[in-house]
Amino acid sequence: MIDMAATLMLGFICALLICWGFLLLPRERMQIIATAPLEKVEGESWSGLNLTWYGALSATAYLLAAAVFLLLMGAIGIPLPLAATFIVSLLAVCVPASKLIALAVEKKAHTFTVGGASFAGLLLCYPLTAGINMLSGHLFGATLPFVPTLAAVAVAYAFGEGIGRLACISFGCCYGKPLMDCPSVIRRLFRGGTFTFYGATRKAVYEGGLEGIPLLPIQGVTSIICTFSGLIGFYLFISGQFAKGALITLLLTQGWRVVSEQFRADYRGEGRFSAYQIMGVMGVVGAPLLLLLAPATLPVPVDFVRGLITLWSPALILGLQGLWILIFLYTGRSSVTGARITFHLHRDLIGRSDPGRGFP
Repeated sequence: MIDMAATLMLGFICALLICWGFLLLPRERMQIIATAPLEKVEGESWSGLNLTWYGALSATAYLLAAAVFLLLMGAIGIPLPLAATFIVSLLAVCVPASKLIALAVEKKAHTFTVGGASFAGLLLCYPLTAGINMLSGHLFGATLPFVPTLAAVAVAYAFGEGIGRLACISFGCCYGKPLMDCPSVIRRLFRGGTFTFYGATRKAVYEGGLEGIPLLPIQGVTSIICTFSGLIGFYLFISGQFAKGALITLLLTQGWRVVSEQFRADYRGEGRFSAYQIMGVMGVVGAPLLLLLAPATLPVPVDFVRGLITLWSPALILGLQGLWILIFLYTGRSSVTGARITFHLHRDLIGRSDPGRGFP
């Protein structure tokens, strides 16, 4: 009963966040959170650094993924230092890979790819687990069971991808094809649920020239499918079905990546079949192979409450907050948009003894 209740509660939280994102993030004002002045450029004008919703939502997605992973590993009795060592090592590769792979495929220095990061993580999962296990027995008194670890990584990734796609809505990237160019079945299905972007700084506008045109909400569909995949894997994991959870989650997320690319209108590199689709196909093929080649492990008991207790740690909470800040600073400082800021006084308020107004 607790397995289903925990899954439903997590699903409810994700559903609230996704509904909020679908409703508000396409609006023009939902791209920039704040602008910080940098230096004077002309008269009383300052150049500004834009801090974006893309960065805030990406950081939230990484935080959620890390928290889910640590919860699941805690539920199977993995010591927090050991689980944290694994996830920090994995993120240390995947976060830079999201930019480096995008640079290699799209030839763009100021963009990120979740698909490339997930592919790098899948490749790294086995050697990283084996490498950490060579030292963990002496350092932590425990080792990482491969199949449960892979399952936890797959589930965490699915949630990160699902919530991270909200960041794409705010920036107008990873955008779908104009609905009018889609087959009639697709047009009828999404007639009342498109994304329409306005503003010269939205990627769908400056790259695709699609301002004011209803687009297939492919970011939203991906968000729903990946989050739903994560919920399935989450339930199977805490039910003790690790291999099934890993396989289903990876097949759904990577398979959808292959399919979804066909409905996107943004530039994804050269060729009709993109490099990201090739990575997705390799993920679909590689998932069962990883499970078949996985070393045998003893049955692992699962205690969901123990996992929750693992999360309730001041050090871990501070660490997750630090992770959020680092990811926000990495992805949220916009390099493709700029700002010009001016400041002025409300002279009619100077000198008034109004307790509610007139503060600096």
